[in-house]
Amino acid sequence: MNPINSNRNLILVTGASGKFGQAVLKHLIETLSVPASRIVAASRNPANLATWAEKGVVTRELDFEKPETFNPAFADVERALLISTDTLDRPGRRLEQHQNAIKGFAEANVKHVVYTSAPNPEGAPLLIAPDHEGTERALAASSLSGWTVLRNHWYFENLFMSLPPALASGKWYTADEGKGSADIARDDLALAAATVLAGQEAGKNVYTLSGAESLTKVEIAAAVSEAVNKPLDVVQVPVQALVDGMVHAGVPEPVAQIFASFDANTAADRVAEVTGDFEHLTGRKPQPFRDWLAAHKAAL
Repeated sequence: MNPINSNRNLILVTGASGKFGQAVLKHLIETLSVPASRIVAASRNPANLATWAEKGVVTRELDFEKPETFNPAFADVERALLISTDTLDRPGRRLEQHQNAIKGFAEANVKHVVYTSAPNPEGAPLLIAPDHEGTERALAASSLSGWTVLRNHWYFENLFMSLPPALASGKWYTADEGKGSADIARDDLALAAATVLAGQEAGKNVYTLSGAESLTKVEIAAAVSEAVNKPLDVVQVPVQALVDGMVHAGVPEPVAQIFASFDANTAADRVAEVTGDFEHLTGRKPQPFRDWLAAHKAAL
């Protein structure tokens, strides 16, 4: 682990060992040409960040459930990216972690915090939406001088979970009632986060980062079927039937309910909006789905 650097304005990436954090670090260095020595990559296990340390990135331990790690992790940090944690094992745990982090940022006098949220979290049927809504409220109630909320639409990469078994059976079961979703590539969202983190944006702002178009599962299935030359039919089922099917396949019921709530959220038209916020922040248009599919079809 690198020692604490003094008298410097550093930028911090939390959850840096995860896929999203790794993509953010890559964009900071390779796309935005941020000096590695200005970047702090934080993780519960900094040993997982050895490759970045070799590049000159500062690596530090950070555990949102261990406040004793906050002061060393946040030392000399001017701007921080709070990547939403991935916890499904205990309801409310994610929100508690985020609230701890925000309190720690404020006490460390971090000037600006960027948070990865979800589209339209207020009152959404998505079971993890209260965590995002609560985190946004915690930011608004904090003493932080500035923050940016990035309401990230769902990743194209989430299809890697649902499509392989669907292609194997030829049936893609869903409870989204045929509504559309304006998904976007994870790498594009990482670029947007890196751009705001490394930039000069001040104040308190909320952006909704969508893909270039809203697609239904029927439209996605048609494109995927053509790309991999396999038939794929979309089958609408009730939410509970979707839960039951996942449980039968071995998914724990609480987790199955969360996954099914993503479909309920789509059915409620919570993720169909196409915005220009990604282009506004990055100066680029988001990658079209068919281009992403062409680059990733082998993984399906």
